Amino acid sequence: MVESSPKLLTVDEFITGYGDRDQYELIDGELIEMEPTGPHEQVSALIGRKLNVEIDRQDATFFIPHRYLIKLLGTQTAFRADLIVLDHTQLIYEPLWQQEPVITSANSIKLIAEIVSTNWQNDYARKVEDYATLGVPEYWIVDYLGLGGREYIGKSKQPTVTICTLVADEYQKQLFQNNDRLVSSIFSNLQLTAKQVFAAGQVTDSIVG
Repeated sequence: MVESSPKLLTVDEFITGYGDRDQYELIDGELIEMEPTGPHEQVSALIGRKLNVEIDRQDATFFIPHRYLIKLLGTQTAFRADLIVLDHTQLIYEPLWQQEPVITSANSIKLIAEIVSTNWQNDYARKVEDYATLGVPEYWIVDYLGLGGREYIGKSKQPTVTICTLVADEYQKQLFQNNDRLVSSIFSNLQLTAKQVFAAGQVTDSIVG
């Protein structure tokens, strides 16, 4: 018996059929189902809360949307990042935004964060390449469980936040662990340590400050 390959989708088909279904993204025409855990969402929520404080402090023209897709032009790929910071002054140049929350230009994007889960290869390899090609200025890889390969987070395999800063057309990466304070080119006054981020993924009686 010959097994048939799953039908590949175009980006337009994906947006029409799955644009409002947050558990899916599209990579090279293949439908990818995402299954975030509760702790995954806790980490994402903490980062979003901290970044919103900085957005208010700077009185910046930025915001963090709840629903969106990142469409890579010229490909059949549409990512749904765990967290994105957009500049609303640039959205008038987005051809699809008025009809649906789809981003196609890096000019609209200030920062993207991915919270690492079992498909860590996509976050550390595929998305690093694609976000750099798109021109996203800052990309965070938040590996609160230390799942990434040793070539990415070291032999100790401990929880790590990797902040990728775009220089020319390549990312320069800095790793943050333990009590390291995260260093962001977008939010230079951010007061957040790697340890605080990782603690957010733990189920405890205490509230992370």
